[in-house]
Amino acid sequence: MTRTSRNPLGDLRAASRLAIEATRAVTDLVEAMHLTIGGGPALLGRPLRVPTRAITGLVYGSIRGVTRWVGTGMDRALAQLAPLVPDDAPGPRREAVLAVLNGVLGDRLSETGNPLAIQMELRQGGRTLRLDRRTLRARLPGARGRLLLLVHGSCLNDRAWLRLGHDHGAALARDLGYTPLYLVYNSGLHVSTNGRALAGLLERLVARWPSRLDELVILGHSMGGLVARSACHHAETAGHRWRPKLKTLVCLGTPHHGALLERSGSWLELLLGVSRYSAPLARLGKLRSAGVTDLRFGLVLDEHWKGRERFGQPADPRRTLKLPDGVECHAIAATTAPGPRSKLPGDGLVSVDSALGRHRNPELTLAFPEAHQWIGFGMSHLDLLHRAEVYATLRGWLHGPAGSC
Repeated sequence: MTRTSRNPLGDLRAASRLAIEATRAVTDLVEAMHLTIGGGPALLGRPLRVPTRAITGLVYGSIRGVTRWVGTGMDRALAQLAPLVPDDAPGPRREAVLAVLNGVLGDRLSETGNPLAIQMELRQGGRTLRLDRRTLRARLPGARGRLLLLVHGSCLNDRAWLRLGHDHGAALARDLGYTPLYLVYNSGLHVSTNGRALAGLLERLVARWPSRLDELVILGHSMGGLVARSACHHAETAGHRWRPKLKTLVCLGTPHHGALLERSGSWLELLLGVSRYSAPLARLGKLRSAGVTDLRFGLVLDEHWKGRERFGQPADPRRTLKLPDGVECHAIAATTAPGPRSKLPGDGLVSVDSALGRHRNPELTLAFPEAHQWIGFGMSHLDLLHRAEVYATLRGWLHGPAGSC
């Protein structure tokens, strides 16, 4: 079973559909600005609003019509040509672009049925892994009782774990005998949506594991740590059999209490909305995915976001969600500072306190034991994927006996 091949014209069709949707969104934006500015001063009751609306409705309606016609024609033409073009295995560059696209717009891709939407799956050796017992035995002939699942971060994929010649999963397989599998998922969906899907995927995997499974370890980078925590919650609620197998959870640079960039983006959106002339531009901020907005506070449960305005400025909606019971939980943070100081900067994306689960509200603080926390100095967010000091810490933690948080 090789990695699922894709037809390049199929990708072009999907991209064209996305381009058409983007064109319509920009058309709406420009029309709103035209109407706002051309309607006249608000002090006088905007006297030109009605004639301006008549003009803009005709002009921009025509643009939408042409856009729809062009998009439909292009899609039909590509559909007829697609069978004539042989399938081609996807390459690293295309998959990297696809991962970023899903991270930013993945919820919209999924909702509209766009073929560019990534479907959650497990991979091993860079290839899709089917979850039937025969395939697992053939693909994992050396599988034993120690399973390591690596969960990537936002806008990344399984290939991100191989960085500058180093892969934490491959190294732990070599040194400690783990069987590493890599999760791929649409990071633009809500964290809790991916968590629920991961819980179900692990339930199927454990039921078909080709040998006795004694230990499951999850290593999550960035958003991957949130997805793992959400999966644990869903598994406990559903009574999944894989949950007692989980012995260790390690979070690398995970924004347990949110990421600074998403908060900055939301404030920018708020500031753009202050003036009626700039307010239409705030729509651009609302293109970002549910997965990205979940990073504002580190939302991991359905009730954290259901029934709430994603793009507003609400207070932190979270309730306490403890680390999973009976699991040895570890947290690694990175800081760009070269050495210890009283106030440490983050890694460029995630603050040290957020990565270590610290919060000024004791009810939201995650109880990572002091011995299970580690800070990497002089490191960026992505450096956590390859630095020798990080791997040495991982190996030291996983080499010892598993315990409880």
